[in-house]
Amino acid sequence: MSPPALSVRGGALGALAPFAVFLAGVGWLALSGAPDERGFWPILLAALALGLALARDRGRYADTLLTGMAQPLVMVMVLAWLLAGVLSTLLGSAGFVQALVWITAQLGLSGGAYVMAAFLTCAVVSTSTGTSFGTILICGPLLYPAAAGVGADPVVLAGAILAGATFGDSISPISDTTIASSGTQQVDIGGTVRARLKYVLPAGAVAAIAYLSLGAGAPGDAMAAAAGSPRGLPMIVVPLAIIAMLLAKRHLVEALLSGIVLATLLALSLGLIAPAQLLRVEPGSFAAKSLIIDGLERGVGVSVFTLLLVGLVAGLEASGTLGRLVGRAATGPARPARAEARIVGVVMAAVLVTTHSVVAILAVGDYARRAGEAAGLGGYRRANLLDVAVCTWPFLLPYFLPTILMSGATASGADAGLPRISALDAGLWNVYSWGLLVMLALAVGTGYGRRE
Repeated sequence: MSPPALSVRGGALGALAPFAVFLAGVGWLALSGAPDERGFWPILLAALALGLALARDRGRYADTLLTGMAQPLVMVMVLAWLLAGVLSTLLGSAGFVQALVWITAQLGLSGGAYVMAAFLTCAVVSTSTGTSFGTILICGPLLYPAAAGVGADPVVLAGAILAGATFGDSISPISDTTIASSGTQQVDIGGTVRARLKYVLPAGAVAAIAYLSLGAGAPGDAMAAAAGSPRGLPMIVVPLAIIAMLLAKRHLVEALLSGIVLATLLALSLGLIAPAQLLRVEPGSFAAKSLIIDGLERGVGVSVFTLLLVGLVAGLEASGTLGRLVGRAATGPARPARAEARIVGVVMAAVLVTTHSVVAILAVGDYARRAGEAAGLGGYRRANLLDVAVCTWPFLLPYFLPTILMSGATASGADAGLPRISALDAGLWNVYSWGLLVMLALAVGTGYGRRE
């Protein structure tokens, strides 16, 4: 028997008030140009403090926050971000991204061709590392400044980089949304990814064609070759090995740790990184320096953000407000198309309220599983509806972290005379996420892919 709902002063409005504070704070930070997810920490603490003040049983509210944060799937997410941060740091330091850029330069790409190549490059990196944030932070400052020299439209290029980062978030076996969607629907990651190809590949193809056709800007000198080097090409073995292990249904932690070890050994043996980069102590600093430490720190911001936000959502769930909202959406006959439309609508509403893809999946995952099973929907189908849905609005709207991060990354073009692109413009030119919206509507409306 489930415990009684947590009583909150003000009823449903009181339960939603902390989220109003959170959304107002996020909007203010976005308009103020603060793209670092660490800036959201104080906003979340203020929202949690308001939730505590409104709860009639503050001890139970505090316990609810901790229970929500301690969910095994949440811990998997946090560990995945930390390990993915290490992996992306090692690959970046070993010249993996520069090698991909070098390939595009050797092919003589410019204008729309360069923009399309930037999209494909970011798609490879994000699929390899499973992190859209890391892809934006690594590839954005490297690929965007070249727009001035290769005749690419800066706004379209920014959208292409964001779109490529989105691609990996929607399909990579080590993406947080892939792990969360498959975990909540109790299906394996490898099968989920294989079933998702029918949605992401058409959207990706449309995006590539759009960037090729619309990416040309003012003519420039071919200077992309200076941005890359072929030395890091052998590092492609690392992401391929990780993806192969996950498709073979090996444990996520095993795959990521194995990939980190392989990347370290390969980079050291090829002379791409020096042993001192792995761990050194600088005299007088009283601190250790390391690529490993840098990688872990890269995942700290989003990990703390997620833990605090999951706690905030747990308070809303304990009040029964979220359940009542989901329940209202769940009424009616359990026909497949109707059930799918409700699953998509509920998870989209959750991601718009929480501003976090994984938190949204975790919040409505149990409902999606129960409603989908009642309508005869397979686990892969349910997982993919959840995942595709949350890879749309967070990568399109200007108050979400991916678009804010992309806007910040375009500041790297200042020395080349390029403008900083707003989060709104970057999202508008994320053709891939718009394509996913179309595929989602097609899937629900026609039943495309329903037999999974």
